[in-house]
Amino acid sequence: MEQDVTLIATAAMGLESIVAREINQLGYEAEVENGRVIFQAPVSAIPRCNLWLRTGDRVKLLVGRFHAATFDELFESTKALPWEQFISEEGKFPVSGKSIKSTLYSVPDCQAIVKKAIAERLKLKYGFAGKMPETGAMYKLEVAIHKDEALLTLDTSGSGLHKRGYRVGQGDAPLKETMAAALILLTNWKPDFPLVDPFCGSGTIPIEAALIGQNIAPGFNREFDSENWNFIKHRFWDEAFEEAEDKANYDQKLDITGSDIDHKMIKISNDNSKEAGLGELISWKQMQVKDLFIRKENGYLIGNPPYGQRIGDAKEAAAIYRVLGRIMQDHPSWSVYIMTAFDEFEKQYGRNATKKRKLFNGFIQTNYYQYFGIKEKGEQ
Repeated sequence: MEQDVTLIATAAMGLESIVAREINQLGYEAEVENGRVIFQAPVSAIPRCNLWLRTGDRVKLLVGRFHAATFDELFESTKALPWEQFISEEGKFPVSGKSIKSTLYSVPDCQAIVKKAIAERLKLKYGFAGKMPETGAMYKLEVAIHKDEALLTLDTSGSGLHKRGYRVGQGDAPLKETMAAALILLTNWKPDFPLVDPFCGSGTIPIEAALIGQNIAPGFNREFDSENWNFIKHRFWDEAFEEAEDKANYDQKLDITGSDIDHKMIKISNDNSKEAGLGELISWKQMQVKDLFIRKENGYLIGNPPYGQRIGDAKEAAAIYRVLGRIMQDHPSWSVYIMTAFDEFEKQYGRNATKKRKLFNGFIQTNYYQYFGIKEKGEQ
């Protein structure tokens, strides 16, 4: 029978419930905590979650959780864990760490103690007299201590899950792919509705929408550290990639448009889109917001416009919001979703949002202003 493990999907603040929903849709029962979602699942969930999670940051494997108020407790409890079940003889296992509100506040000391405890356990199990070779697969390990509770995890993802493998270019402040996916999943958009992003930058929202629209697994074109881990059978990866290929709906027609004032960003968006394998699926246009022309009914406008936070930019941002509000007033069937840190957005846009949600774009606290189109009056 396939072994069960405890997995942790890390998430940006405010996105935990969306990550949990994705995990539930994959067939696993998730429990939400601050900044993470914990769930029990078979080992085969590691490939599936890495391939399919659109809004999670990383998938970590929980090896142990215990009280540690002294270095002795940390060493002995770490050494007692079955590391040989996960880390191969030649495995590299660098240790990173963090400590918050804990007796053991020296992170470098905690890292060194955890490293030594694991090395001693592995040397004993594998019969090494000297140092561990550490020439094989990568097992990034983290010791996180919060209020004297230590959490020891292995990072199954490697690079963060926002690195989909399609970004060949970007602007000054690119929107993370995971956040862009969350902005879309927080709406009721379906692939048969038009979608427009008039502030597309390097194209992240339209590209993520196209991946969602055609049900393409976001991790399909990248690699993960745990692909080289011995305890995860190769067939689990093969089956996960086959499932992703089977579930993709490449024939789904889409009406997605990304526009930006900067022609250089349109070229970058186009390049990124092609790298994602989306070809000519998305329309890219260089234009100002005032030239936005809505032709169809029942569409969705999703955008991450300039926040106007730099000196001199606030007036420009306010003017953009006013223009956008006037245009969208004439299209009541459209739903509008805007993420911004601009405090007076609703005033400039010309009406109050149906719903607001606090989100963190990196370290910037923003509001996600949601205006439901007439077709969506029943939306929860």
